[in-house]
Amino acid sequence: MMGPEVIFLSLAVLLVLILASVQIGIALGVASVIGVYLAYGDFQIALSILGSTAYDAIRSHALAVIPLFMLMGEIISRSGAAADLYRLCDRALGRLPGRLAAATVMGNAAFAAVSGVAIASAATFSRIAYPEMRRAGYARSYALGVIAGSGSLGMLIPPSVLLIVWAILTEGSVGALFVAGVIPGLLLGLAFVVYCAIKAVASPGVAPAAAPGAVPNEKIKVGDAGELSEGDPDVAGPGRQLVSALGIVGLVILVLGGIWTGVFTPTEAAGFGVLGSLVLGYANGMRGRAFMEAIYNAGRYTAPIMFLLIAGSMYAKLLAVSGGINLIQDLVTGAGLTPVGLIVLMTVIWLLLGALIDSISDILLTVPVFVPLAAAAGFDPIAFAIYGIIVIEAGLLTPPMGLLIFTVKSSVTDPDVTLGDIFQGSVPFWILMLGVAALILLRPALATWLPDLMF
Repeated sequence: MMGPEVIFLSLAVLLVLILASVQIGIALGVASVIGVYLAYGDFQIALSILGSTAYDAIRSHALAVIPLFMLMGEIISRSGAAADLYRLCDRALGRLPGRLAAATVMGNAAFAAVSGVAIASAATFSRIAYPEMRRAGYARSYALGVIAGSGSLGMLIPPSVLLIVWAILTEGSVGALFVAGVIPGLLLGLAFVVYCAIKAVASPGVAPAAAPGAVPNEKIKVGDAGELSEGDPDVAGPGRQLVSALGIVGLVILVLGGIWTGVFTPTEAAGFGVLGSLVLGYANGMRGRAFMEAIYNAGRYTAPIMFLLIAGSMYAKLLAVSGGINLIQDLVTGAGLTPVGLIVLMTVIWLLLGALIDSISDILLTVPVFVPLAAAAGFDPIAFAIYGIIVIEAGLLTPPMGLLIFTVKSSVTDPDVTLGDIFQGSVPFWILMLGVAALILLRPALATWLPDLMF
């Protein structure tokens, strides 16, 4: 059986499994197996096709960048360098209104450039920045919103796991998407900083003024077991903060500069980035057990992503062999949607899915269908990718689920924090993200200028 019946039946199975709270990777895999079986009528052929698809999905060297960049971010987080960088940003901002909030945004942006994972950024700065802002008198909702909102920079500023997954699914260039995310990422970070300052001026109660250096200079230290301990009496002075900040900046230059200049492939750059993070971690006091914990955690985060990639590749293969993509394109074309109507529909779907599932699952479910539709409508593929990543990340701040919201809630130790506090504080950042995403569509050169220049 070929044609619409296969697509509709497999989608029905997929929806039923998702509504039954089956893990998205398992749901995709089961729906794909059933769909390919229905298409060919032979279970052995179906298993053979799906087995080869799974093998092809994970054998690419490009996939090695995911565990490597995750390991790099894990080491940086455990070394205390992220906390040192945050405090240095705080010192550098002087008397800027809402400077602790702005320092959180800047710290998140820098940490994103060595981690590539929004969840890691949000969890790290929940432990680092929230106690500092509350101690300085910042309003709870404002402080939580800043952390959740700025955590989204981890999926746009390269290296980004989402950009890697998008490039692999569309058979595009990882390096080109990395470069494309730089200007939009910096623009979004700047918009966040400006909002933090304006909000602090307009509502002084949410961000009391503080003299430079007034915030206690406590550090998050890595102990022998690799555990983070807040408020350790061992103080990281300005010299240590400068070393950590320079180390992170050096890693960014090494990784991204190597990719942009063509010295490294993205995979090689990730390897050198891990090597640099090992040096920085050792300089900041990490030893054997702490390094092993970082490796274990990176593995724990990577395995589910790889499984999702396999399942997503099976789903994309099903759409290809059954003619599903052409069918969906014909349905959309027949509906008479204009390019604007099409992009609005995609945006709504991304936001709704983002409120229910994680970003990678969101991409795996939609990109195989949306990218051909966007290309047919005349959207630039690189600009559309950056637009999609921003909107998908905005979905992580969307009720009722909002994965970044739950990450912040589980990472802070304040028992009075509610999900409502975090959602309320993150709404302005959600709006800013959609605004920057719209600007990318209106001015695609913001995303395409650097790739056109370098590739």
